[in-house]
Amino acid sequence: MGMDSKIHIVIADDHPLLRRGLHGVIETDPRLKVVAESGDGERALVQIDELKPQIAVLDVDMPRLDGLKVAREIEKRKLAAKVVFLTVHGEEDLFHAAMDSGAKGYLLKDTALIEIVRALRAVADGQIYVTPSLMAYLVRHSRQSRSLGERQPGLNDLTPTERRILSLVARERSSKEIAKELFLHYRTVENHRTHICQKLGLRGHNALFKFALQHKPQL
Repeated sequence: MGMDSKIHIVIADDHPLLRRGLHGVIETDPRLKVVAESGDGERALVQIDELKPQIAVLDVDMPRLDGLKVAREIEKRKLAAKVVFLTVHGEEDLFHAAMDSGAKGYLLKDTALIEIVRALRAVADGQIYVTPSLMAYLVRHSRQSRSLGERQPGLNDLTPTERRILSLVARERSSKEIAKELFLHYRTVENHRTHICQKLGLRGHNALFKFALQHKPQL
């Protein structure tokens, strides 16, 4: 197998031991090659920009630029790197945000060393890889979401962007923060919010916020 046919990977995590462990495990697979690693998001972004790896393994929570922000920058700059997130168990909000950012893989840190090669191969082959324990949560979530859709008229009529905005409202993000996160104009977000209210039949100043908070687990 020639050098060029390898899948190039950048790793970013602020724990040197985990990084070293991942690096070692990844390179046991002849298809995979780690081309750079870093301990913070800013450095990682520079490396991804310069080295154009096929995959970026990012810690969700790291200094200077967290994994989600790096993922958004990758999207914004139209870089080809597919994102695989490393996360600590139980951060369901973060997991949602990671899902929303278009990532292709989600690994829990405590099982990352065991699963990393399988995850990278799957993502390189165009699949999405989610740690099995998170899969159970995802299935439960989509079930709850479906049943809310059946109970709440109009919810299933929302566009994907409106769904994302609604779930960000549930996470107590302001319109300005949502605009920044989704690369939209502030006024566009406000218009979306108005449309969401119309579709869901919500009236009153804080009606959308109250609805979103009340149904946060299902959104």
